[in-house]
Amino acid sequence: MTTLGQGRLNDEQARIYDEMKQEKIKVLQIGEGNFLRGFFDWMIQECKKQGLYEGSVAVTQPRPGGKPKIDALASQEGLYTLVIRGLENGQSIQRHDIISVFGSVFDPYSEWDSFLGLAESPDLQVVVSNTTEAGLVYRPETLVEGQPILSFPGKLTALLYRRFVHFGGDPERGLICLPCELLERNGDELRSCILRYSDDYGYPEAFKEWVMQHNRFLNSLVDRIVTGYPEQSQAEAWFSEWGYTDSMLTTAEPYHLWAIEGEQELEAVLPLQKAGLNVHWVADLKPFQLRKVRILNGAHTLMTPLGLLHDVEQVREAMEHAVLGPLVRNTVELEIIPALTEIDPNELEAYAGDVYERFLNPFIRHRLADIAMNSLSKFKVRLLPSLQYYAEAGNNVPSGLVAGLAGLLRYYKVKHTVDGYAGLTLSGASYIVRDDAGLLDSIANVWAEAEEQSWTLVQTTAVLLGLTSVWGRDLSVDWPALAAAVSAEITEMERQANE
Repeated sequence: MTTLGQGRLNDEQARIYDEMKQEKIKVLQIGEGNFLRGFFDWMIQECKKQGLYEGSVAVTQPRPGGKPKIDALASQEGLYTLVIRGLENGQSIQRHDIISVFGSVFDPYSEWDSFLGLAESPDLQVVVSNTTEAGLVYRPETLVEGQPILSFPGKLTALLYRRFVHFGGDPERGLICLPCELLERNGDELRSCILRYSDDYGYPEAFKEWVMQHNRFLNSLVDRIVTGYPEQSQAEAWFSEWGYTDSMLTTAEPYHLWAIEGEQELEAVLPLQKAGLNVHWVADLKPFQLRKVRILNGAHTLMTPLGLLHDVEQVREAMEHAVLGPLVRNTVELEIIPALTEIDPNELEAYAGDVYERFLNPFIRHRLADIAMNSLSKFKVRLLPSLQYYAEAGNNVPSGLVAGLAGLLRYYKVKHTVDGYAGLTLSGASYIVRDDAGLLDSIANVWAEAEEQSWTLVQTTAVLLGLTSVWGRDLSVDWPALAAAVSAEITEMERQANE
C-alpha cells in the first residue's frame, strides 16, 4: 500500500494542492502538532475549497523534539488526512479530507537561515502558534549569531527583528500574531515575552516601538477537541478503505470555536467567517471565556467527583447515567445559565446544547480521573461563582450546585497513605486524589478529627466549608444554610448506595 502523496488526490483535491503550491507563503505556523492541523489548517483548507483564500502556510516545529513529525509531513509532501467524527445536530457523522495547505515544511533548528529568511518576504502576513502553555513563556536565553533560538517567543523576536531591519522599520510590514496557546490574554503574553527578549538581545528602542505600534498580538480563545491518531485497528481499516497509509492522520470532533479580539476588517486577511466557520472577531473575549468556564468546564467539574464516586469512568458515561446525566443538564440550564446575567440566555442555551453533544461523542474517551486533578481549585473558579450568585441574592440553596459541592467534599474524604491521599467510592473501591498537598492535608485532617471527635456530618461539613485556604473565604459564615444542605446531600448519597 502506498503512502499519502500527490498521487492519492482526487481531481478537486489536486486542483487545490496545485494552486496552493503556486501561491505565496502568507502564514508562518509554529506548531506541527495535532491541534493546529485539526483546527487552523482545516480552517484554511475550508477557505481554499470555497475559493476564498490565496496563500500557503510554512510550518515549523517549536521544539527540536518535533523533528520526526516535520520529517513525516515533508515525506508526504505536506499532506495529511483529517477525519472529523462525532455528533452533529444529534446525528452521528464522519467525514474525511486530505489537507493541503503547507507550501513549506522545514525544521528551524537545522534550517535556521530558512526560518529567518521568511522575515524578508513581503507576502508574509500572519504568525499562528500552538506551543502549549509551557511554550509561551519567557526563559532567559543567550543570543548567539547564526545559531537557532530554542524558545518560541525568542525565535519570533529574532524573526521580527530581521523583518524590521530588512524593511527599514516599514509600518506596513508588521505581522498579525495569533497565539492559540490556552493562556488567558495569550496575545498580550506573547508581546510581553518579545519585548523582554528584545532587551536581552540588545535590540534598539526603535525596534521595540515598531513591535508595539505596527504588529498585532491578538488575544484569542480556541476550542476544539483534536483527538489525534486513532487506535491502530481503526487507522488500518481506513487505510484499507482509502488505499494509502498516512502516518500524520489525525481526528477531531465536529465542534470548533475561535474567538479573536480584533476588528471585523481582519476578515480581509483571514476570511474565516465568510467560509461559514464558527469564528468571531470581537472587542472582548470575556463573554466567551466566561461561558466556557462556567458551562463546559463547570459541567466537567460538577460531574467528575460524583461520577467517580459512582464508579463511572468517562464523561460520556456520566452524561448517559440515569441520575448524573439529568443532574448535569438541570444544573446547567436551571442554575448556572441564570447566574450568567451578563450574557444572552438564548446564546447560552445554544452553547450548552453544543456542550452536551460534545460530551456524548462516542469517539472521545475522556476519563473523569484525568479531569479530577486539582478539583478544589477548579470548583473555586468554575462553580463557586454560580453558587455565590444565589447566596448574595438571598435565594434558596440551589440543589444541583449543592449536589456538586457534596460530591466534591465526599470525594475528598481522604486519608494520607504511602500511595498518596486515598479515598473510597460509594461501593468501597479505592482511588487516589491528585491535588495540592497542603490543601489535601488540611481536608484529610478535618475528616480525621471528625472521626476522632465523633462530629456530626453537619459539623464536619461546616468546618470543611470554613477552610479559607481552600475557598478563599469562609463559606460556612457566608451562607449558614449551605452546610446543612451539603451534609444532607452526602447522607442521601451514602444511603442510596447502601440500598
